[in-house]
Amino acid sequence: MEISSKENTQFFSNNTILPVDRSSFKSESSTSKEKQSCRGGIKVFLGALSFVYFAKALSGSYLKSTITQIERRFDIPSSLVGVIDGSFEIGNLLIIILVSYFGAKLHRPRIIGAGCLIMSAGTFLIAMPQFFMGRYQYERFPSTINSTVSISPCVQDESQTPLSALEKSQAKINAGCEKEAGFSMWIYVLLGNLLRGIGETPIQPLGITYIDDYAIEENAALYIGCVQTVAIIGPIFGFLLGSLCAKLYVDIGFVDLDSVTITHKDVQWVGAWWLGYLIAGVISVVASIPFWFLPKHLPRPESRKDSSTSSEHSKFITEDNKDQHKSYQQQVKIAEMAKFLPSLKNLFGNPVYILYLCASIIQFNSLIGMVTYKPKYIEQQYGQTSSKTNFVIGLINIPAVAFGIFSGGLIMKKFRINVLGAAKLSLGSSFFGYLLLLSLFAMGCENSDVAGLTVSYHGTKQTTDYDQALFSECNSGCACSKNDWDPICGENGVTYISACLAGCQASNGSGKNTVFFNCSCVGTLKSPSRSSSAVVGPCQKGNECSKIFLYFLIISVITSYTLSVGGTPGYILLLRCIKPHLKSFALGIYTLAIRVLAGIPAPVYFGAAIDTTCLKWGSKRCGGRGACRLYDSSALRYVYLGLTLVLGTVSIFFSVAVLWVLRKRSSPQDETLSVNGERGACGTKSRKDNFVNSDRLIQTTYWPEKETRL
Repeated sequence: MEISSKENTQFFSNNTILPVDRSSFKSESSTSKEKQSCRGGIKVFLGALSFVYFAKALSGSYLKSTITQIERRFDIPSSLVGVIDGSFEIGNLLIIILVSYFGAKLHRPRIIGAGCLIMSAGTFLIAMPQFFMGRYQYERFPSTINSTVSISPCVQDESQTPLSALEKSQAKINAGCEKEAGFSMWIYVLLGNLLRGIGETPIQPLGITYIDDYAIEENAALYIGCVQTVAIIGPIFGFLLGSLCAKLYVDIGFVDLDSVTITHKDVQWVGAWWLGYLIAGVISVVASIPFWFLPKHLPRPESRKDSSTSSEHSKFITEDNKDQHKSYQQQVKIAEMAKFLPSLKNLFGNPVYILYLCASIIQFNSLIGMVTYKPKYIEQQYGQTSSKTNFVIGLINIPAVAFGIFSGGLIMKKFRINVLGAAKLSLGSSFFGYLLLLSLFAMGCENSDVAGLTVSYHGTKQTTDYDQALFSECNSGCACSKNDWDPICGENGVTYISACLAGCQASNGSGKNTVFFNCSCVGTLKSPSRSSSAVVGPCQKGNECSKIFLYFLIISVITSYTLSVGGTPGYILLLRCIKPHLKSFALGIYTLAIRVLAGIPAPVYFGAAIDTTCLKWGSKRCGGRGACRLYDSSALRYVYLGLTLVLGTVSIFFSVAVLWVLRKRSSPQDETLSVNGERGACGTKSRKDNFVNSDRLIQTTYWPEKETRL
């Protein structure tokens, strides 16, 4: 700032020697007007881009909050939900190269606006199946639906059931089969998320470069920081919207809510998942409007016109008003294309870069899998509702992540940490974060007592085959199906899969107030022959589990903060250990590798691993396996946390290797590390010129899905 002010003073003092005429006043006034229009235009663009970042972060986090709702609504396993979640990254990768190259030559604001419209179309498409696949049907005993017909849950033969009830039930099944056989509606959700990924592609590269090109040099980092801050606010509202919609019944507005016999605490409950996508789609449409009225180019600030350190856009993209340099820049482009393979070899020959890339890929596998299935884990492990789970994540975890990212950058700036210190800070953040995560193994709840699944009908722990254990002497006289899932809670605190399997002979009331009597399997250990009653719905977990959940939240927030602190130092390490002219290429390879090797596969294999812990699968109306109804709490805890920790531990070993290479190549005299030959240079000494540029470049890069990294 001091140097620039001196140069400006000298510039104006030199101008005073020249004769002053009216033309100089005209040029000065036109310059001031141009400066004002530049500032006004860039601020309008900044506001519009911030809102777009908010919109895309909101819709992305809302998808995470509806994972369990989508799984139940479409009766699909977690592994398939993982494929749907990863389709966003696939859509992004399909056109990222085309957008990054050709987008910079075209009308960037309008391309961003078109991307917002595509993103909104994808969001609307995700919600469309709700309007075509009929009303949601959950498993319920007929007496809880129609109070005018008294049916014994323990049906010994079909003659005991009224013919009209059987015919109505069979008609519903046949109608459901006709709809289900013709459509696999979850495909529309996948395609919609794919479109979201395509529409989101131009927002980050074109939006950030537009700001970098036309903002005043010293304001560029501030503007980009504002955009990223708003992007972190988006997931907070996304999860809060998910919490609100999860409380509303899926068919709200289409059915009489008084006829709904389940509550939001029931495992079969599906919230109004589609409603949030309609809201997010409308927000994306509104966000696109300003970009259609913004100019292709803004007046470039005086300080940027002749700057040798201007943005990459001004270096590598030929402007329309630079025809005199056209032939020269074409030669430069051809030379750059010829250097692609040597640059790739140079990049992958840098041991610090390749080791950090491996560490990041494995760590993002760990984090993406953990974040995607965190709502499901909380619901199944601690017996919390989807609404409360999303509320907690949105209001507690995400602010902790935002504060951690900010703290990491603040520590780097305050203590002027060099590249070796950045490697230590990144490693320490990961180490202590995963160490805290290790303590969560001790913060799990025991399995709920479910007769025939987790405990026997005599109250002992279940060790035999689950399918055979569902039947016992107490329900041997009933013609029950093992595929049903209509849980009831006995007065002994044990959940039974259905009233039939509980041996209940009579019922009273209707809907949510149904009470079953003379249940032969519901008895105490002291008097097993005593017949008892049961109510609709599974038994709730004890008060002890609620206390453990509170401890889990505290450790989870601290862990989220600790892991997030290492994000910015990691990028410092990445950027300062490669040659300056390879930075953009290195960041492109880094982002591509994270998306392909972490963003796409992690949700799939995490979901497949979680599926192995299922104790009771639901059945589709036309046969076949549906969504999981009950998980083994202990197995789920070990699989979910274990897979996260194993991947995290492997990434820590790579981070240790990075630190070892840096120490080996560093000079103890001046703390400057250099790599000879074609391997580039990596300096640990603080460099003021490069420090500013590196910080700005860090702000412009995109940490994949960092807004939802918990």
